[in-house]
Amino acid sequence: MRTKTTSPQSLGLILRAARKRKGLSQTKAGKSVGIDQPTLSKIERGESNARLDTLFRLLAALDMELIIKPRETSSETEGDRW
Repeated sequence: MRTKTTSPQSLGLILRAARKRKGLSQTKAGKSVGIDQPTLSKIERGESNARLDTLFRLLAALDMELIIKPRETSSETEGDRW
């Protein structure tokens, strides 16, 4: 399953859904990657400035990977400019 994400908030929702599918609590998932529950909660809400290495450890713990590709041009992505 591939899911497009263009914001910290949508990435957080994706990570939360993956964690729940694996049956992990925030505490257990956080411990497995070296962060505490409040930090994982912030990441899942899109409110954290998490380090990239933390995000990659979290993705690995959830059996996920990050794929980078050129952005498709459409009216959908017009508001996603950083």
